[in-house]
Amino acid sequence: MVVASATLGYTDIIRARRIPEIDLSQDRDRVKDLVVKACEEFGFFKVIKHGVPEELITRMESAGSEFFALPAREKMKAGPPTPLGYGSKTIGFNGDVGELEYLLLHANPAFVSNKAVLISKKDPSKFSYVVNEYVDAVRQLSCEILAMVGEGLGLRDSGALSRAIRDSESDCLVRLNHYPQMVEEEEEEEEDDNISSRRRVGFGEHSDPQILSILHSNDVDGLQIRSPADGGVDGAATWVPVPPDPDAFFVHVGDLLQAMTNGRLVSVRHRAMANSSYKSRLSIVFFGAPPLHSLISPLPEMITPALPRRYKSFTWAEYKKTMYSLRLSHNRLDLFRADDGDDERR
Repeated sequence: MVVASATLGYTDIIRARRIPEIDLSQDRDRVKDLVVKACEEFGFFKVIKHGVPEELITRMESAGSEFFALPAREKMKAGPPTPLGYGSKTIGFNGDVGELEYLLLHANPAFVSNKAVLISKKDPSKFSYVVNEYVDAVRQLSCEILAMVGEGLGLRDSGALSRAIRDSESDCLVRLNHYPQMVEEEEEEEEDDNISSRRRVGFGEHSDPQILSILHSNDVDGLQIRSPADGGVDGAATWVPVPPDPDAFFVHVGDLLQAMTNGRLVSVRHRAMANSSYKSRLSIVFFGAPPLHSLISPLPEMITPALPRRYKSFTWAEYKKTMYSLRLSHNRLDLFRADDGDDERR
């Protein structure tokens, strides 16, 4: 089944509180068109029947839950986040904070194995095996989606987008986020008529800087995407809540994919609200990124008279350096817009 909501506009999405949902097991020609349309209109969609084994997802969630259940002094041994490692509350180096703790790892198997001795004293080899197996499966899913994007865009080389993520030197990451239950806040706001508007932010507004992100979470809500189509009432952001679905993955277009497609695909801005549910929220995100030395440029087919070149060429290392120098909410791609007639490093 390919759900028709993938064809809705933002106004419809906001009114119906529906998110584009795509069944990856259906006819590829139809699916690739829906994937491209969702990336153009939303920069975000949900995939079902994705092929990642349920037991693998369960093992990964269990590994994350076991780590976050450790005493704080034990978890701190896997930190501080520089930027990799364990972190709590503080996000990045520029004053951003959130109501969460997290574990950020490079997706390289050797890195995971080395870090595992600080993460799982009980059985580090089991932890690294589970994480590396999960990364392999979700990396494959990412590459399959990017291949369909390439086909749907009519690229001469449909593998151009996924090749960087498959590279042995790729800079892919996996992040486990734990949003603890906040019972006391729920009790304080119990009589408020607009509880959702007063919920605290768990992870602030941002776009993912990489090519593509694949998120899985448990059955607790919190994720919201921002509509770029209208500024909301009086210019305020319109936030669309994303209903949780532990059987699905949620796909985010990243900044690099927006740049590579010359702005045709949209990097979605999103945030996570602090949890006031009956249990904590656990999310696992795979960030597909190229090697640090990779040169990012709009693909030739994406530059047309109707859509002139919008972004300069830059390396992923340059973009990461800029990212780490800015607050979460900053629109980083604005700093890489091309001047008229710019052909730098093309």
